[in-house]
Amino acid sequence: MTIVVSVKVTDGIVLAADSTATFLDNSRQPPVKIRNNAHKIFNLVEVSPIGAMAYGTGGIGSASVATLTEDLRQRLASDPTYVLGGGAYTVEEVTKKARAFLFDDVYLKTYPTPIPTFMMGYRVCGYSADASLPEIWEFIIHGATCIGPYEIQSPAEFGIRWAGENEALDRLLRGATGGIKEMLVAHGYTENEVQDIYLEMFAKLRTGFELPAMPIQDAIDVSGFLVELSTKFAQFGPGPAMIKGFTEIAAITKNEGFQWVVRKHSYGDELNSCASDDSGLYSDNLSRDLADRESP
Repeated sequence: MTIVVSVKVTDGIVLAADSTATFLDNSRQPPVKIRNNAHKIFNLVEVSPIGAMAYGTGGIGSASVATLTEDLRQRLASDPTYVLGGGAYTVEEVTKKARAFLFDDVYLKTYPTPIPTFMMGYRVCGYSADASLPEIWEFIIHGATCIGPYEIQSPAEFGIRWAGENEALDRLLRGATGGIKEMLVAHGYTENEVQDIYLEMFAKLRTGFELPAMPIQDAIDVSGFLVELSTKFAQFGPGPAMIKGFTEIAAITKNEGFQWVVRKHSYGDELNSCASDDSGLYSDNLSRDLADRESP
C-alpha cells in the first residue's frame, strides 16, 4: 500500500515516495484506514546531509510518522540523550537513535501488548561526518520486534533500492517477483534449488537503470519514474488501487545537504516559495507545483 525508492550514486542519494499510508483504527485491528496525503520523506537532521523515509504503517498510536519524525528531529538537536556528537556523527548512529526513539520510547509505550500485524520500515540516508560517499541504514518494527538497524548500502555500494508494494519494481528491475519461488516449490524444487534459480534469474534478467557515475539529476528522474510506475501499476493492475496521490522527491548531496525537489504543500503558491527553490535540482517533468493537485 506504499512505495519508497532510493537511488544511490556517487553524487548523492535521491529519495522518492508516494503519499498513501495505512493507519490502524481504534481497535488496533483491520480494517485499516487508508490516507492519500501522507508524508514519508523527511529532512531528519537539518544542519547535516541526512534524510529519512518511512513505509508500511503510517503512524504509531494517534501520531503520524511525520509528526514522530519531527519530534525525533527536535531531540537530535537538543535532548542530551539523543543529540549528535558534534562533527563525529555517523549515519549508523543516527539510525540507532531513531530506532531507540520510535521503537523503545514510542511504540512499546503506546502498545504495551504489541500488535502482531504492525509493520513499519524506517530508512535513514545520507553522509556520516566528513564522509565523501553516502550510505543507507534501516530498521523495521514488526509486531513485538524491531529488526536492525542494518546497512542497506555501504558507501561503496550503489544502485536502486525499493520497499513497500514491490510487485511492479520486482518485475521490472529484478526480472521476476517473489511469487516465482512459490511456483517452483509447488513444482517440487527444494528451498535451496529455488533460491539458486531465483538468484540466477535476477543476475541474468535484472534491469540496470543506474550507474555509479549517474548525475544526480538523472537519479531524480529515475526515482520519480519508478514511483509513478508503481502507482500506475497499482491503479490499473489487478486488485484494488492502494498506491495513490502525489510523489515527493528529495536529494541529498555532500555539499548541498538535503534539498526538496518535489514536495506537497497544503496551501497555494502565495503562501510558499517551493516553486522558486534555488537548489537547482529540478526536472522538467518532475519539478512541478503540486499544491493544487488533487489525489486520484
